[in-house]
Amino acid sequence: MDRIVFFDIDGTLTRGVTSGAYLANLLGHGHTMEEAEAACARGEITNDDVCRIDAAGYVGRSASELFDMLEDMPLVDGITQAVDAIHAAGGEAHIASLAWGIVGEYLCKRFRFDGYVGSELEVENGVCTGGVAHALEGEGKCSYARELCEKRGVALASCMAIGDSRSDIPLFELVGTSIAFNATEEVERAATNAYRGGNIAEALACAL
Repeated sequence: MDRIVFFDIDGTLTRGVTSGAYLANLLGHGHTMEEAEAACARGEITNDDVCRIDAAGYVGRSASELFDMLEDMPLVDGITQAVDAIHAAGGEAHIASLAWGIVGEYLCKRFRFDGYVGSELEVENGVCTGGVAHALEGEGKCSYARELCEKRGVALASCMAIGDSRSDIPLFELVGTSIAFNATEEVERAATNAYRGGNIAEALACAL
């Protein structure tokens, strides 16, 4: 194996909504979550703050309940094809996102991603407590990539990252190839490639 491809979730694999806002709407605290995410995007609060605000709405929910909710989450086209193409080329596809790890776990099971890193809800006796076990920041994506590449014996310069938001920039700067997928101008400037469209497999093909 000579390449690992890292995918963001929100705005990259999801279509028209973040996974946090999608779940929050179903759990009944959608407006609160939308305000928190907007404040985070403006740089007024951190992802740690967003996680603490959001986690309170998950009290008593189990992983199986959340998996069921995620079945209808809007996703971009081409995810299966993108992961299959990476595997066919002998590489691995991983999720590196600030979103809840439960979303990364769900996407791994559904689309055969090889692993994930994300923020983690606090869970006791199989249900969410309303607390946060770990809130990931942008550098956490880089730590995951470094550790995984060292474990696999893969050079970071041969790896690729696909994302759309400011939190993806540190990872873009770490790997050899990066794709700004339907991203802001700031993120496009930090990437080696930029793509706008609805099919992530096509974006991947343009950079391979």
